[in-house]
Amino acid sequence: MQDSELQEISSALRAARHARRLWPDQPDYGFLLASTFVFEGTTLSLKDFIKPYVELEPAFVLKGPLKGPNVTVADVINAIDYAIPAIEIIDSRVRDWAIDLPDTLADNGSTGAVILGGTPRQLTDLTLSNTRGTLCFDDKEVMSGNTGNVLGNPLSAVAWLANKLAKYDVGFDAGQVILPGSCLQAVPMQEAGRWSCTFEGWGTVEFDVAE
Repeated sequence: MQDSELQEISSALRAARHARRLWPDQPDYGFLLASTFVFEGTTLSLKDFIKPYVELEPAFVLKGPLKGPNVTVADVINAIDYAIPAIEIIDSRVRDWAIDLPDTLADNGSTGAVILGGTPRQLTDLTLSNTRGTLCFDDKEVMSGNTGNVLGNPLSAVAWLANKLAKYDVGFDAGQVILPGSCLQAVPMQEAGRWSCTFEGWGTVEFDVAE
């Protein structure tokens, strides 16, 4: 694989209830390619997915390198340039999501697509241990959660991920994007319409779905 095919390699770590149900002893993670990322406001087609679900999570863009072992939350804070709201569409090639940990690792963390919002914020402007997030479909709320669901704080999840990847001599570089995990339970994306995903006091990400 050529480096140009990677979207400044990013990783997604799932720490919400969906992941705990599948493998309670550790979160899931995978790599995101350039083809995974789409622009906010894009219309996605259900035909491009198998059985997709929508997740809301913060995304972190790095200004410096981050590599374990022994990465702390302070190290994570120092490495982050800014945070931005994000939606991840997770999808699985395994029928009816009847997956175990080896399945999802082989499926690259069940990654489908990522949409980054348009409201970058400095960490000092956010309370990442306690920010409410909501998913709305056609202006009706369908799920809510809190960033504290991601290992207590998404920054702790990033530290965990950096230390986990260090076992494979993998680290992050400036400009790369990290998705630390969904703040709420994944919601099925089953029909055409508009999704609006909001972090309270921060920003909103929107996209449309067509048949």
